[in-house]
Amino acid sequence: MPALSEVIAALETLWPPQRAEQWDAVGTVCGDPAAPVTRVLFAVDPVQEVVDEAVTLGADLIVAHHPLYLRGTTTVSAGTFKGRVVHTLIKNDIALHVAHTNADSADPGVSDALAGALGLRVTGPLVPDPTDPSGRRGLGRVCELDPPLTLAEFADRAARHLPATAQGIRVAGDPGRTLRTVAVCGGSGDSLFDQVRAAGVDAYVTADLRHHPASEAQQHSPLALVDAAHWATEWPWTEQAAAQLDEISDRHGWGLRTHVSRLVTDPWTGRFGREAAPEAPTGA
Repeated sequence: MPALSEVIAALETLWPPQRAEQWDAVGTVCGDPAAPVTRVLFAVDPVQEVVDEAVTLGADLIVAHHPLYLRGTTTVSAGTFKGRVVHTLIKNDIALHVAHTNADSADPGVSDALAGALGLRVTGPLVPDPTDPSGRRGLGRVCELDPPLTLAEFADRAARHLPATAQGIRVAGDPGRTLRTVAVCGGSGDSLFDQVRAAGVDAYVTADLRHHPASEAQQHSPLALVDAAHWATEWPWTEQAAAQLDEISDRHGWGLRTHVSRLVTDPWTGRFGREAAPEAPTGA
């Protein structure tokens, strides 16, 4: 069985830490480099529920997409919720490794997994990485939809193929409009509207769309918007990443057992209100 240091070295060939954004916090949060690894759990969020799941599984390593500490801290006291995560990990000899924006821009990366879940054919990155001579790495993906679907049909596909959350799938645009090209960005993507418009696609799938960027995008062009929960757009990456580690394990004869957490760690737990499109308010 491999040591943690060997598994981490393999993960960093997939998602080199130097390719993370400067503000990001990626890499190994805790773990003994010499400790053996037999089971690995992949998850989006390194929250207590996921750590408890790792304890139950007997996992030696959690690979998470989101950082535990994105900003500096002065305490890992178990009296804090993040400190309790750290204490649980160390007490149970479980390592934690984070691949965040370095996994977003990888080839394949988070947006490739999202495109695959939605049945899209990737044609290239939305924001190419200028250091990649192959032109395959970068943020987001530009995709083709074959056969074409209406916005309503495509949104229904997204609702069926992405993990269910309280938010569901929100759309903006003419539900009958035919879509042939789609840009996707797993996670928060409303900073990429300029690149989406430059790509000339029919629709954009992402998460966390705010009122003003979405409204302005609608005013700019007939671009259709498909807004899913942040967690739901990134969860497909966990299956893709587990498959990548499986391939490495098979190649080296490590015999690792990989698991993908299916706990819904999206923070929103309910939704109230009308299911139909809203009506204009009436006066008193």
